[in-house]
Amino acid sequence: MFTGCGTALVTPFTQDGALDERTLRKLVRRQIDAGIDFLVPCGTTGESPTLTHAEHLRVVAITVEEAAHHHVPVLAGAGGNNTGEVMALARELETIGVDGLLSVTPYYNKPTQEGLVQHYRAIAESTPLPIILYSVQGRTGINIEPATVKRLAAIPNIVGIKEASGSISQMAAILNQVENDFMVLSGDDAITLPLIALGGRGVISVVSNEIPGEMTRLVNLARRGDFAGAREVHRRYHPLMEVNFVESNPGPVKAAMAQMGLLEAAWRLPMVAPKAENQARIHGVLENLGLLAETRDALASLCPARSERSHAAATH
Repeated sequence: MFTGCGTALVTPFTQDGALDERTLRKLVRRQIDAGIDFLVPCGTTGESPTLTHAEHLRVVAITVEEAAHHHVPVLAGAGGNNTGEVMALARELETIGVDGLLSVTPYYNKPTQEGLVQHYRAIAESTPLPIILYSVQGRTGINIEPATVKRLAAIPNIVGIKEASGSISQMAAILNQVENDFMVLSGDDAITLPLIALGGRGVISVVSNEIPGEMTRLVNLARRGDFAGAREVHRRYHPLMEVNFVESNPGPVKAAMAQMGLLEAAWRLPMVAPKAENQARIHGVLENLGLLAETRDALASLCPARSERSHAAATH
């Protein structure tokens, strides 16, 4: 269910800081129309730490509503550093109709590996939903070691891991220790291709917010064994993968999407807009890839009258 390319969805806000539900629906539909394999609302890229509990549930509910029409699986964020609260959230998300949970390691607490095992076991016992572990030491301060992943993989509804350690060696070690049906997904766009070559099943992607069709194609080519084709796509879009992390995610990706006309340039503190020089770098990458023009053309096809006005203005 969660193989291929899944998008770690951004959460759009209005300039006054409110959840922009209308734009969220448009973004989800854009992902589905592009052929995305699954959707991941309310993760790090979705600014989940700044969402209220009600907003978290609302974002997931909207995603489920839109995805249900097309049978696209939804893997909802359900992590935290209070095990009891995560268990309660898991049960609420289950009632909304999600297909699975993405659960980041507890941050700040810095539990031991045994603490991680007990934390995830408790969550798994609280819900029948499949769970994808999320290891991202750079943000949480704690790594899920390969031996711990092996222990957790023995729990029936813990079915995979989003691996964002940045270490290919660690990813290889995990793949060597788990059964073939345990899903190892990349948490870094730029490492997707080598991970699939090792036996990984796909990616939970940031860059697919901007290029859902292209990133899905890259993953599908690699999973079919067409690494020459996958490398071609990777090389073209690697600059975008890199510039998305010129500052902390999701600052750059939301700035890029705003430049593409997909959402308002709005973040919630403590996240802020990228610096002016980085905004210029982002613009340069988008322009080189033709994404600014492609977005204008797509908008024009939806709004012919506006396109005609723009053309008239350009010729006078």
